[in-house]
Amino acid sequence: MSDKKALVAMSGGVDSSVAAYLMKEKGYSPVGVTMMLHDQDAACVYGTHSCCTPDDIEDARVVSSTMGIPFHVVNFLDGFKEKIINSFVTTYLKGETPNPCIECNRYMKFGLLFEMADREGCEKVVTGHYASVVYDEEKSVYKLKRAVDKTKDQTYVLYFLTQDQLARLDFPDGEYEKTEIREIAQRQGLPVAHKHDSQDICFVPDGDYAGYIERNYDREMQELSGLTSLPEEGDFLDMEGNVLGRHKGYFHYTIGQRKGLGISAKAPLYVVDIIPETNQVILGSNEDLFTREVKAADFNLISEPENSVDGDESVEGENSGDRRYLVTAKVRYRAKDTSGVLTLHEDGTADMLFDEPVRAVTPGQSLVVYDGDYCVGGGTIIK
Repeated sequence: MSDKKALVAMSGGVDSSVAAYLMKEKGYSPVGVTMMLHDQDAACVYGTHSCCTPDDIEDARVVSSTMGIPFHVVNFLDGFKEKIINSFVTTYLKGETPNPCIECNRYMKFGLLFEMADREGCEKVVTGHYASVVYDEEKSVYKLKRAVDKTKDQTYVLYFLTQDQLARLDFPDGEYEKTEIREIAQRQGLPVAHKHDSQDICFVPDGDYAGYIERNYDREMQELSGLTSLPEEGDFLDMEGNVLGRHKGYFHYTIGQRKGLGISAKAPLYVVDIIPETNQVILGSNEDLFTREVKAADFNLISEPENSVDGDESVEGENSGDRRYLVTAKVRYRAKDTSGVLTLHEDGTADMLFDEPVRAVTPGQSLVVYDGDYCVGGGTIIK
């Protein structure tokens, strides 16, 4: 086998399995690794499409054996509880909506995988994400490019990647359509060729996140949130402050939610704001969910957009250190790209002024920015 080694994160699904095969075709010696991130027995629910189950680990082991490559299972339960689950719970208790898959990619998969790659002497780190890494020789910068299969593109959940990480990453699936990936798996006799894709949050496979919080709220989470007990019933208010009814506790709701409110009204009502300090949930019309302005924190700039905007036009809050660009962006994974002006501030925050209103902007989710086919960065929505 080749002296060039590649550490491949294997989830037991078809995408990561084919990624390992494609790296072998590129002349690398793959080393398969599955990360045990949570208590699978506690989280496993029959009939759900979550990842990281005991069956997934076994599937990854079988695929590795079929391809004749080394395979490891590593236990990262403690780190997952600290970095992902605690943050998931406390974010909801701040009245926001977390994206645990992004945080898992950021802190667990792409953090710990690089450490393991160094220990194993692996030149490359590989996952089955649908994206591509391109090196711009003229500007000496790595860029994160959308996948060939736009319906499967996953650059939205990778906006946090750094130049050092991109220099070692390989996403071989990004050059193929999903149907081609399954065809490759079938031709190579991989037993996961027709396995379903994972869709659910791995540690909340039944989708009942509020129930998960109620079952698992422990002393550590109490200390992090500052709440000795979970919020109980509170008021639903309309946009004028009138009481419409009672809710189950604000953490049961998220911006844009329509179902499960239990409120009778002549026109559909949606959650448009959550006020944790008073345990109030504000309801309004669909039109009340639209805005043109979004603010994000901890903005990570992967590569500079091509179309910068000079500072001649007066912009509220602009200072000499601000940088402005014409870009597109989206505020959730499945949202469409919407054009506008991105302003980056020296303190790491960013403001996006969209050319047309976007719907249900939710604190805790991510603002991810694009320049054509390239994801240039993103941050966590705070306003």
